[in-house]
Amino acid sequence: MRALVFEEFGGPLTVREVADPAPAPDGVVVEVGASGVCRSDWHAWSGHDEDVVLPHVPGHELAGVVAAVGERVRGWSVGDRVTAPFVCACGSCPPCREGAGQVCLRQTQPGFTHWGSFAQLVALDAADVNLVALPDDLPVATAAALGCRYATAFRAVTGVGRAAPGEWVVVVGCGGVGLSAVQVAVAVGARVVAVDPSPGARELAASMGAEHVLDSANGVVDLTGGGAHVALDCLGSPATCEASIRSLRPRGRHVQVGLLPPAQGRPVIPMELVVARELAVLGSHGMAATDYPAMLSMIAAGRLRPQDLVTREIGLADAGAALVDVGRTPGVTVITSF
Repeated sequence: MRALVFEEFGGPLTVREVADPAPAPDGVVVEVGASGVCRSDWHAWSGHDEDVVLPHVPGHELAGVVAAVGERVRGWSVGDRVTAPFVCACGSCPPCREGAGQVCLRQTQPGFTHWGSFAQLVALDAADVNLVALPDDLPVATAAALGCRYATAFRAVTGVGRAAPGEWVVVVGCGGVGLSAVQVAVAVGARVVAVDPSPGARELAASMGAEHVLDSANGVVDLTGGGAHVALDCLGSPATCEASIRSLRPRGRHVQVGLLPPAQGRPVIPMELVVARELAVLGSHGMAATDYPAMLSMIAAGRLRPQDLVTREIGLADAGAALVDVGRTPGVTVITSF
């Protein structure tokens, strides 16, 4: 198969022929129809994830068609249209038994623990636990974003942040996850302030329904009449993490969505505010396959429009450059030809 490969962290990204994957006994191989270019893939290429072993094929945000099935798989067949969470759960550890597969103790992640979806084929583990059937009318480029950015934002806003109608939600960082969070928060009736230094990102956030768009979080407390009820750091940097926490009103909820690898520096958490305002500091790590139906039903009803976030479709030959420049083009970039 053709795949995008790197052999050193931060090094060249080249498209070449590599061996086809084979399905694990409980897994499948998916023929990739689309794969999003995500900031998490940039972290893998940059050497920020200790699971990545060189040489490596990145990519974790995917949709496609089942091409091969392991002997122990019962619920899926060749030809099924599917996506999967970027966290592939084992289905049997304590968190999985509690319905929290997104923090599985034995999780695997395509593009991190093994070769990913910047390729014509990708192997996924524990298929009966992790695969999600795609509606026939959902375009594959749109479906790819559901495996990571959109699903991650959906759970961060609704499940972890518990945003309610009429509450102020501040989204710090309006890349793919942040724009998804804006759209989801608006759909549940929240009042949204979107923060990003990029004029293009702010324009997209406004088009998604953000009530206010700002180039920094300064002034959010006054603008929202005392601070946000929920604030999400959707970029993942020491500065955006601190800004998110400082934008909260008393008893507000901070949700850390963007990755914060130690190699990029650790944030300063203003614990004096956490104590004095009784703030909740929460983490959110993807979304288990069992939680997808609520999101898919809102998409089917037209309340959510993930397709509006896809601003660029590219071929595999252009994926290396897109990965190096991730975040510089507003919206979601998706590989749709391999």
